[in-house]
Amino acid sequence: MATPTETPLTTIELPPRFTVAVRTLCEFTAKRGDLDLRFTPSPTAQEGIAGHQLVAARRPKGYQTEVSLSGRYGPLVVRGRADGFDPNVGQLEEIKTHKGPLSRQPDNHRDLHWAQLKVYGALLCASQGRSELQLALVYLDVATGKETVLVERWSASDLQAFWHRQAEAFLSWALQEAAHRDARDASLLSLTFPHATFRQGQRTLAEGVFKVARAGRCLLAQAPTGIGKTMATVFSQLKAVSQQKLDKVFFLTAKTSGRGMALVALNTLHTAQSPSLRSLELVARDKSCEHPDKACHGASCPLASGFYDRLPAARQAAVEQAMDGPLVAAVLRRVALDHHICPYYLGQEMARWVDVVVGDYNHFFDLHAMLFALTQAQGWRVALLVDEAHNLTERARKMYSAELRQHSLAAARAAIRTTGPARLKRKLGSLQSAWRKLNQVATSPLHPLPSLPDDWLTALQSAVTAMAEYFNEAEGALGLAEATSRSTALHSEGQLDPVPQALRAFCLEALHLCKIAELFDEHGLCDLTSNGAQLQTPRSLSSLNLRNVVPAPYLIPRWAAAHSATLFSATLQPMEHTRLMLGLPESTALLEVESPFAAEQLRVEVAHSVSTRYAHRAHSLSAVVGIMARQFAAQPGNYLAFFSSHDYLQQVASEFQTAHTQVPVWVQQRRMSEVDQQSFLDAFTEYGQGIAFAVLGGSFGEGIDLPGRRLIGAFIATMGLPQVNPVNERMRKRLDELGRYGNGYNAVYLYPGVQRVVQAAGRVIRTTTDRGVLHLMDQRYGKAEVQGLLPGWWGRSVKVNSCNEESSATPK
Repeated sequence: MATPTETPLTTIELPPRFTVAVRTLCEFTAKRGDLDLRFTPSPTAQEGIAGHQLVAARRPKGYQTEVSLSGRYGPLVVRGRADGFDPNVGQLEEIKTHKGPLSRQPDNHRDLHWAQLKVYGALLCASQGRSELQLALVYLDVATGKETVLVERWSASDLQAFWHRQAEAFLSWALQEAAHRDARDASLLSLTFPHATFRQGQRTLAEGVFKVARAGRCLLAQAPTGIGKTMATVFSQLKAVSQQKLDKVFFLTAKTSGRGMALVALNTLHTAQSPSLRSLELVARDKSCEHPDKACHGASCPLASGFYDRLPAARQAAVEQAMDGPLVAAVLRRVALDHHICPYYLGQEMARWVDVVVGDYNHFFDLHAMLFALTQAQGWRVALLVDEAHNLTERARKMYSAELRQHSLAAARAAIRTTGPARLKRKLGSLQSAWRKLNQVATSPLHPLPSLPDDWLTALQSAVTAMAEYFNEAEGALGLAEATSRSTALHSEGQLDPVPQALRAFCLEALHLCKIAELFDEHGLCDLTSNGAQLQTPRSLSSLNLRNVVPAPYLIPRWAAAHSATLFSATLQPMEHTRLMLGLPESTALLEVESPFAAEQLRVEVAHSVSTRYAHRAHSLSAVVGIMARQFAAQPGNYLAFFSSHDYLQQVASEFQTAHTQVPVWVQQRRMSEVDQQSFLDAFTEYGQGIAFAVLGGSFGEGIDLPGRRLIGAFIATMGLPQVNPVNERMRKRLDELGRYGNGYNAVYLYPGVQRVVQAAGRVIRTTTDRGVLHLMDQRYGKAEVQGLLPGWWGRSVKVNSCNEESSATPK
């Protein structure tokens, strides 16, 4: 049998067609056995960097770090950076940081580390002409600083044979991927718009996206609802893929509805022209887990057992299935279960091998975002399409904020009172003491702090370390995040769990707070918040909060990692303020697409004598109900009525139903399931009549499409401004102090409120043939600074009335 070094692929000169990182190569070829996430919690990125630096600092003079290496096997090019090389003793090192006992590291993790080091060793021997080499796996415990060094000596010929075997195992896949890339680029170059014509405004948006993609810039695009923003952005970005040599396009959304529209656009393109394009829908783990009662390792979950042994066949089946249309969650689930592996982790794997990923903002912008991490590790050239980008500021704030509740600490301590080890009880007790001292100095229900107190943070970090050690000892290093769902299920079934759910939940919250604390600076606020009682009392409980105010510093590296980014929405005004808050570069292009709709299509009436401020709401009920009733009587049909809260909604709905029993009404409920939400929307039929009551800024204020007579008007009985409270007031003051992000009141209250209003109003006119009416019920809509933020195409259709004026019919 021919040896790997004698294969024809190494003797025939073929041009390099596929470049792969050493880590990716080994993860593809050397991973075997179970999916096993128990060797956690892993060190943070900062801890990993510090650990590598510590090891390098201990090495002798002349020690080399981040050694660049590359090699070819036929058309395959492999590249990577070895962690360290000591030329004095001829030792190449791979450094891995860890927490917890190394003895509990799964064997397949260790095998993968050796595989990476052997490939690096082969490349180093080839580049330096060495006949043999000493390889060292260096494991550093970040908690103790202790090194465990595993050493093997290899001949250059054996290392070369090993790396060639890995390359050969990967080569058929690599050639398939290279062929797909060629076919993809060719088909996208010839891609044509799937409809007979562009809608008015749609071509302008598409051209803007294509230009910034070609220039490698960012675009902030405001375009009205109903022009087909999703298709315009997806089509034009795909047209730029080949020219810009892009690896991936990420379509990122805030809500499920946005993800659905992207998948519809991709499916439309596939149906019309069948481009050689692979698309994938990513969903959250809790929506794709088949066994939420089990932990993510082979001894617990049957879909984790032998995962990597069955993955190659599932992966191949998935890429073949992707040629028949987008790999939506249901399709990916079927492929995964056909091969008896986990659908969620098959989706994580397929993100490496598709061309378009449709997912949530979290997948790229979160602190632990998977797509961002892969982009960095693989050196991908990616383009971002950020849907409904007006949501990103608030979503990003939540990603980089954290809360830790003293009540959770109390529950954790109670859970181990009789069974926990003494050291853990002592550490949690010390944290409780530090917390009580903090409560005693609080002077208000929301007590401002410049940052987390050092002694309290030290106590928390010690407690986290003690909890991690306890988890390792109690259940064989069962992974924290992966085991939480199992703990919940066991708890509900009355079964015993080696680690109490309350302790595990508290540890996860504490870990997140510690990580956010590492990033805390002037762009955030810290406070101690009362949970209802006076904090000075012995039994009072509180929460410690790190609240992000400006997410820009944390998003800047995300934009830098992308070749281009397009952020689009119907409500981005003022656009320069949006750019600053999101950390977009100064070179960002700003595009405002003119509306295809005419002022005559939407009659906008402002009820000038109505005040929906909190103090005036009780007095506003009869006026609001009267306006709604007169409009419905003048033109029966389907209407949406929006309110600032569920409480206000219920007050108006109750009075309306009492006074006008003949008018059909349906009401948004708290915590509606996706099925309930769809039933709510299904009530809007083409020839139906009635008024639906909804909360502004909720599920029905954006992202829904009710064209024609399915919706002929809307009532908005609120300005949509966030509540004036101590948290928002601190945010307003901090923005004023920072200065560079504009007026604090506008940023915290006015802009978000008007954005919600314009989004809700955008449900009425969806096509150039629609006609409708919009009632804005609050006197503040008459102010110039508010009207200046409303869509320009409404124009002279905005009419300021008293609440006594009759509404005339404006049919669609």
